[in-house]
Amino acid sequence: MQHNDFEKVKESLGGISRRDFIKFCSVVAAGMSLPLSAGKDIANAVTNPNRPPVIWLSGQGCTGCTESLLRPSTHFTLESLLLNLISLEYNETLNAGAGHQAENHKKKMVDKYTGKFVLVVEGAVPTKDGGIYCQIAGRPFQEILKETAEKAGAIIAIGSCASWGGLVKSDPNPTGAKGAPEVLKGKTVVTVPGCPPNPYNFLSTVAHYITYNKLPAIDQKGRPKFAYRRLIHEDCPRRPHFDAGRFAESFGDEGHQKGYCLYKLGCKGPVTYNNCSLKHFNDVGTWPVNTGAPCFGCSEEDVGFDIPKFREADLTKESIITPSATPAGIHYDQGSGFSAGAAALAGAAVGAAAGAGAVTVKHMKSNPNEDDE
Repeated sequence: MQHNDFEKVKESLGGISRRDFIKFCSVVAAGMSLPLSAGKDIANAVTNPNRPPVIWLSGQGCTGCTESLLRPSTHFTLESLLLNLISLEYNETLNAGAGHQAENHKKKMVDKYTGKFVLVVEGAVPTKDGGIYCQIAGRPFQEILKETAEKAGAIIAIGSCASWGGLVKSDPNPTGAKGAPEVLKGKTVVTVPGCPPNPYNFLSTVAHYITYNKLPAIDQKGRPKFAYRRLIHEDCPRRPHFDAGRFAESFGDEGHQKGYCLYKLGCKGPVTYNNCSLKHFNDVGTWPVNTGAPCFGCSEEDVGFDIPKFREADLTKESIITPSATPAGIHYDQGSGFSAGAAALAGAAVGAAAGAGAVTVKHMKSNPNEDDE
């Protein structure tokens, strides 16, 4: 990125320095498991005047995904990067124009950048009764989505509603709501689930496509692996307590106050894939579990919005109790029993999974009359 080129967009970024901008892009690269040197590639791509635009369609949703992008805490503002660098050309919540003016601009951009633009889908897609339960400009959202997807270069479903139906799809699902991948069968749809998802997971996905003209590696559910390859549980700071069988039994009890594992309070971290415990939302340094609230699995299909919030996660479906990747720092007395050091050593061992599972089952079943609801 040439210095003169950056000066042209500097004001759009709130006056951030070129050095800090490249540093930020390097952090984005690192978050995608790319070398730090890729930061310059990303910086060049998102400041290129010929970068592809983003067309953002909204279906059945609360607009929380859009709102999350407008609530940054550090760096330059994310809305500046979206609106000015990633060229957000259409978003019903943020459009400057309205009515025919907005619709005509969308059509112009779609036709001009056919095969190049990034289509972002927010919200679920109602399919019952011809999709009449969500209409824009007098047309069912389902029709608009399919029509626009045919001309897109890449398709990204942001949020759980767009990824797999989310809250809107929950029983009894009166509108026949579905996620974008189910409606756009046969097309590659990258899903960035969460309610709402971490803005950086979305931003990094778009930046990867714009920089390399291809989507990042995705798993079998279409999620970018850089953000969803590990269970939240595996990198949770409360993980040593899980391995040692130390659980909060109720909100406000001694275990809860000491930061013990929240599994018995319904934490779905052991069955939910996301990077919440590693990449905190908008860099505010916190996330639900470290505030004492159990994860309810908002980014996992058939977990969030389907399993009662305080019901224990089912650990028997697959081998999900795995050794901890890194020992978490616990800064207060643990009392008798399995120490933090022992937990760390066990977590580093290949055979720790079986041992941790045995200890966990023993402690979880300490009260056989306990209601699992």
